[in-house]
Amino acid sequence: MKRILSTLILFVGFAAGVMAQNDEPVTHTYRVRGVSFTMVLVRGASFTMGALPNDNKAYPSETPRHQQTVNTFYMGQTEVTQALWQAVMGSNPSHIQGNPNLPVEMVSWDDCQEFIRKLNALTGEHFRLPTEAEWEYAARGGRQSHDYLYSGSNDITLVGWYRDNSGATSHPVAQKSPNELGLYDMTGNVWEMCADVYTRYDKKPFAEGSYLSTPHRSTRGGCYGAYQRDCRATDRGYTLPDFRGKYNGLRLAR
Repeated sequence: MKRILSTLILFVGFAAGVMAQNDEPVTHTYRVRGVSFTMVLVRGASFTMGALPNDNKAYPSETPRHQQTVNTFYMGQTEVTQALWQAVMGSNPSHIQGNPNLPVEMVSWDDCQEFIRKLNALTGEHFRLPTEAEWEYAARGGRQSHDYLYSGSNDITLVGWYRDNSGATSHPVAQKSPNELGLYDMTGNVWEMCADVYTRYDKKPFAEGSYLSTPHRSTRGGCYGAYQRDCRATDRGYTLPDFRGKYNGLRLAR
């Protein structure tokens, strides 16, 4: 049955890419209303999540370091582009426009849920936002990780658009070098929303009266307006579910 369904998917316009030894596609390319996007296989494992031992720029929110187990999943090769958002939603809310391959922004976490719902209806798939653990694991290179400070390098200029090199604007996806898994732009360009409610790693509550005592959603990766410190692979951000910001975008998981 699984093989039959895979064949049907190919006939309705979703093309499997390079195959792994166990017949699981290493990449899987989909086409929605003329717009293509690619998902990359991330093989699961246990890893130590949180600030790297040699990172003197880490924030307290990145500690304590702790073990996490991630199951195998697919991650978007790039952020969701304005072209894909337009194809699914029929409009483009982005603050910076002019190139369909720019990442979509000015979207809220709630908007992303609606986008994913419509994308799933169009494709018959089960796309979603990644969890924070999945996002960090993938950004750090999964099983192939070299524990770089940024996603794919210790030199941020090779892999990301941030405050000092972006010219105060987002850039088309996949212009910098990818990380160990072939994922682009997990450093900088736009913050990427995760599925999780933002919580402390030590499970302690936020201070009474803190605005973080209300449910925020986790964001990762930094953005074109962020300082270098805030674009590290273990850095954590947050946003209210209904907040639309010019730095906020998304990357799909499946």
